[in-house]
Amino acid sequence: MLGIIVEKEIRDLLGSTKFAITFAACAVLVLLAFYVGAARHNLHQARYEASQTENLRSMKGISDWQELDEIRIFLPPQPLESLVSGVSNDINRTAIVRGRGDIPTEDSRYNEDPVFAIFRFIDLEFIFKVVLSLFAILLGYDAISGEKERGTLRLSFANSLPRRTYIAGKLIGAFLGLTVSLMVTIALGILILPLMGIVLSGQEWIKLILVIITGLLYFGVFLTLSIFISSLTYRSANSFLISLAVWVMCIYIIPGVSVLMAARSVEVPSSDEIAYKKSTLGIQLAEEFDEGMNHFAVKGSADPEELMSQLNSYIDSLNDVRDMKMQSLSSRLNEDRSNRRQTQENLAFNLARISPATSLSLATSHLAGTSLTLKNRFADQSREYQRAFGEFMLEKTGMNTGGMIKLRTSKSCGGGDDKEDEEPQPINTEELPKPMMSSFTFAESVNPALTDIAILIIYNFVFFAGAFIAFLRYDLR
Repeated sequence: MLGIIVEKEIRDLLGSTKFAITFAACAVLVLLAFYVGAARHNLHQARYEASQTENLRSMKGISDWQELDEIRIFLPPQPLESLVSGVSNDINRTAIVRGRGDIPTEDSRYNEDPVFAIFRFIDLEFIFKVVLSLFAILLGYDAISGEKERGTLRLSFANSLPRRTYIAGKLIGAFLGLTVSLMVTIALGILILPLMGIVLSGQEWIKLILVIITGLLYFGVFLTLSIFISSLTYRSANSFLISLAVWVMCIYIIPGVSVLMAARSVEVPSSDEIAYKKSTLGIQLAEEFDEGMNHFAVKGSADPEELMSQLNSYIDSLNDVRDMKMQSLSSRLNEDRSNRRQTQENLAFNLARISPATSLSLATSHLAGTSLTLKNRFADQSREYQRAFGEFMLEKTGMNTGGMIKLRTSKSCGGGDDKEDEEPQPINTEELPKPMMSSFTFAESVNPALTDIAILIIYNFVFFAGAFIAFLRYDLR
């Protein structure tokens, strides 16, 4: 009996005009999301390679390592960013690295193309969160109340049909009919990736499959929710209005309100406040530096080469002291801001998880490597490269060139009695340390997503059970 009801539900669903229209629109959007995502990835990859080339070109003609004040490193694009953008378009993707000091960042994608900050790209996460959830409501809101209005519900129970069998068949049939149809479209979309030159590793394919499974779980939440609401009402119009109101709450209101509540509960110092405190200390340290320079004394021989060497070493020692004090303050301020921000974010996420849309966004962004962790990871990797760059410049020039003042010796300028007429040779940029911009490992991507995937599974069971129990008490007359 259950199989017959499941089969009937699938047949009625797939044969309805409502399904044909809504599914056609969703199929077009899903295929468009894969195509546009692949095209965007190719564009971002080309821009990334052009930025690296321009970075090396800017060093052309430098013949003295001491003239190399800074170097730029870039956050490389990842294939799954094209399908789940997360924060990847909002964060700065270029870090300006010097031998010491803070590391400023710039060049977010929305900074280059600000129009897309208003009209955001359609990606797979948006399709699942907004379009397919609304699709699920449109196809499920009249699953029970609509049958009652049309009189088919009473007709179905003219025979000895257990209620639990009927509602289980309804839920299972609707879920199978819709998800199988969606999987066909998604499979066609996946075929676009290799055709557009997008190469995914084995782990990336697994993460993409997990993204799709997460999206289908989210889709199931709204399908079972709409059937649950339909089992509580006796008119399909009421069921649709209630389902639509819940959808708006879940997609827009709950996440926004959660962020506002978290912001009011946990105060986070602004970047301007931190910059002011650093600037105040910087002025004080500059005065200490000037005072320290007054205490410089030449030791031993007054040979110009030896004099410049001693002066550079003395300046470097002053810069080390200055850098240590500035780093100490920066570490305290940044750690306090980071802890407060983490507390605020955790509070906002936990409140927003009342909405399944939040769990979808968090899970898919973690799986795609585009969560808020991406910004922190890029900052950590930039600091690691700064240490390597500082050590390299110290080895090449005898001092860390990231200080307040640097002096060039006659030797570094290519001077000397036997080399006055020799053409200075350009630096070999191949000697520079290579930035290691590693992507998230499989465990780093999957483990944080498991909590939100579990929440979506729980929501499915809760609404499934709610629809089941509500229908057992439903008035069939």
